[in-house]
Amino acid sequence: MKPKIAHATLHDVAELAGVSHQTVSRVINDSPRVSENTRQRVLEAIQQLNYQPNHTARALATRRSLTLEIVTFGVGYYGPAQMMGGVERAAKARGYRLFFSNLDRLTYADMRETVEDLKRQQVEGVVLIAPVRSVLYEELIKERNNIPVVQLATQKDVTFPSIIIDQHLGSRLATQHLIDTGHSSIAAISGPLHWNDAAARHEGWLDTLQDNHLNPVNWTEGDWSAASGYRAAHELIDHGAKFTALVIANDQMALGAILALRERGLRIPEDVSIVGFDDIPEASFFDPPLTTIRQDFSTLGEQSVEYLVEIIADPQSAAGQRVLTPRLILRKSHR
Repeated sequence: MKPKIAHATLHDVAELAGVSHQTVSRVINDSPRVSENTRQRVLEAIQQLNYQPNHTARALATRRSLTLEIVTFGVGYYGPAQMMGGVERAAKARGYRLFFSNLDRLTYADMRETVEDLKRQQVEGVVLIAPVRSVLYEELIKERNNIPVVQLATQKDVTFPSIIIDQHLGSRLATQHLIDTGHSSIAAISGPLHWNDAAARHEGWLDTLQDNHLNPVNWTEGDWSAASGYRAAHELIDHGAKFTALVIANDQMALGAILALRERGLRIPEDVSIVGFDDIPEASFFDPPLTTIRQDFSTLGEQSVEYLVEIIADPQSAAGQRVLTPRLILRKSHR
């Protein structure tokens, strides 16, 4: 592997990728006159050399700002944080700078300020991480001044340009696996149901039980934290729920639930099987290692930039929603 060069030039990228400097320039400027294989080779060389395009020169030459904006909610949560990392890597590889806006309070004043920032900074496109239900997102899109927007973590089947991971399917995979391994008394701990992902996962659990002619034992709602999973598991038992399996809407809540169940004298997985959601890096180190649903948030972020750049280059190319598929990861928290 060729080492990174301090202040790498466009010609250094061309040499490493085995192409002309004109080809590198076309890739940086998102020209369609480059094959996909060549484009990927150049992007890999840009990343390997940590090449930083001269934004000022490019902006003057192309009359473009070469900037994108991430507008997000929930920067302290695992999913949105991972998405942002994927957006940052993909934008950098394509020669874009990034601005950042956080709408955690979801107030009209914050939304208006964000819209004005988009116009003032002359961004070319927006990645909108919209994991919770709010009319303010609709207002932002309405007021965006024709700036292309790609949404992440929104609801399924929206017609607006967006990319999601199929949360409903992920919950179905988790619940069906427990049914297939012999469980019929399956409880659940959901995430906060005003979050799109939490609602879809909860509906997936219910729909899978119904398809298998089973009734839900009981369920309660957490807030994504380990502490809420701990409280929720105690609550289920205190309310008399009798279950042999538990579908939990994220891995952090599963961590808290495991401790609570043990405090109540229940063994995992001998007495209660558990399936989580997200496959956080620590999941394989839980005791026992957690069976969970893996979703690639980083790829979600990267693909959002690819989609956004397509729309910037050709506004007519927008094709609605793109859906990524989650995977069931089998470990030792179920039997």
